[in-house]
Amino acid sequence: MKKEDIEIRSYVLGMIQTNCYMVTNKLTNETIIIDPADRADLLAAEIRKNGYQPVAILLTHGHFDHIGGVDGLRNEFQIKVYAHEAEEEVLESVAMNTSTMMGRRYAMTTKADVLVKDGQELSLAGIQIKVFHTPGHTKGGCSYYIPDLEAVFVGDTLFAGSVGRTDFPTGSMSDLVRGVKEKLFTLPDETKVYPGHMNTTSIGAEKKYNPFFS
Repeated sequence: MKKEDIEIRSYVLGMIQTNCYMVTNKLTNETIIIDPADRADLLAAEIRKNGYQPVAILLTHGHFDHIGGVDGLRNEFQIKVYAHEAEEEVLESVAMNTSTMMGRRYAMTTKADVLVKDGQELSLAGIQIKVFHTPGHTKGGCSYYIPDLEAVFVGDTLFAGSVGRTDFPTGSMSDLVRGVKEKLFTLPDETKVYPGHMNTTSIGAEKKYNPFFS
C-alpha cells in the first residue's frame, strides 16, 4: 500500500491527555483505532462523520487512560480488541491497570478478543502491521509498526526525549530499555514515532538525543 493512501488522525482524550489514533485506509475508509482512551461517544461521532468503517481496536497496553473507550466502541461497532498476550492480566485488574488511582468511581477493566505475540504480522483494513513486544511500562506493552506508513505506535514505551514510567505494577526499566534498543531502534531512522502522550518524534531523533539511551 502507498503511504499517501493511509491517513492518521489523532485525538487527545481523558484526564491524562492520552493520544488516541485512527489509522485509515483511504481507498476503503476502513479504520483501525489505537488506544481509545476515553469518550467512546466522541470517537463514534467522528467515525460516523468521516464515513469510516472500524475494523479493530489495537491496545499498546492496559492502563486505564488507554482503555476508557474500548468497550463502548467494541459494542457500538462489533469489532475485536487486540492486545499482547502478556497484558491480559493488566487489562483485567483494576489494581494493575491503575484505574483506582483516580478513585473508585473510575475503576475499570476490559478484555482483549485477540491476544497477539511478538513478531506477529497483522493485516487489518488492508494495512500490514508488525507487532513488537516492548515491555517495561507494563509487562505486556507492545508497539505496532506499519512499514508502508514508516510509522510505529508505541504507547507509553517511548516519548520525545524520555520514556514511560516503570514504577507501576509489572513495570521494569531494564526491560523497557532493552526492548527499545533491540526492537524499536532497529527500525529505519526516518520512522515516525506516535507515542501515548505528547508530541510525535522519530526513531533517528531518539537514538541521537534521548538521554535514556546515550
